[in-house]
Amino acid sequence: MTPWIILGIALLGAAFALYRGYAKRRRRRALLASALTAEQRATVEKLVPLVRRLPEPTRAALEGKINLFLDQITFRGQNGLEVNDDMRLSIAAQACLLIVNSPVWYDTLRNVLIYPSAFLTNRDTHDGQFVHENTHATLGESWARGPVILAWDHALQGGLDAEDGHNVVIHEFAHQLDGLSGHTNGIPLLRKGQAYAGWEKAMLDAFQDQVRRVENGQSTLIDPYGATSHQEFFAEAIVTFFERPLAMRDQMPALYEQLARLLALDPAQWD
Repeated sequence: MTPWIILGIALLGAAFALYRGYAKRRRRRALLASALTAEQRATVEKLVPLVRRLPEPTRAALEGKINLFLDQITFRGQNGLEVNDDMRLSIAAQACLLIVNSPVWYDTLRNVLIYPSAFLTNRDTHDGQFVHENTHATLGESWARGPVILAWDHALQGGLDAEDGHNVVIHEFAHQLDGLSGHTNGIPLLRKGQAYAGWEKAMLDAFQDQVRRVENGQSTLIDPYGATSHQEFFAEAIVTFFERPLAMRDQMPALYEQLARLLALDPAQWD
């Protein structure tokens, strides 16, 4: 093969890569600008009533991100569960709420696994030199670079009840958001101009108060599970931010302000 042929093949390969990248970006822009059908919109509003409270421009942006999410993600039913459009739309709408006004995206996520209900997972615990394998019933899991795993009955209920402070989809996708920094540790990629010092103080003060309250048997606005670790506190704080925004703004104003800046959302002001 002559050098000219080799050069030609290389140039064709580079041209194809450029075109493929251009086509992908064009498709992405088209999806983000697209709206749901009237039937899809009605389904989302029924299954995720929180969406009805969004300001109109935000609702339009959410629909585009739902379409991009549905184009990217494969939903896989487990234990015989047959996935339908209601499931896809409910999960996509809840997942995209977190990033509706954000420049970040779930770039590495390709699969969402859905179980009918709580599923069993094996967790190893260490006790000195011994390792114990324990089986736990789990409602959701989020893995770095995917997948996200959900129990459908709780995913459905979390979307339907926007005020109970529990939402497994938002919780697990908060872990995905957290992990975009490269580490799932309660320190996500902050917004431009959002100082780390302010984030750290608000989060640590709120987390330490959460731990103290749980240890003393006191009630907490954020689910007690948030006292487990910084990353679990971040995920549960995101849930509370969406589902109990007025209470969070009143009781935890510094944390609310940091989350509002991170997500560019102010749910306490939604009608």
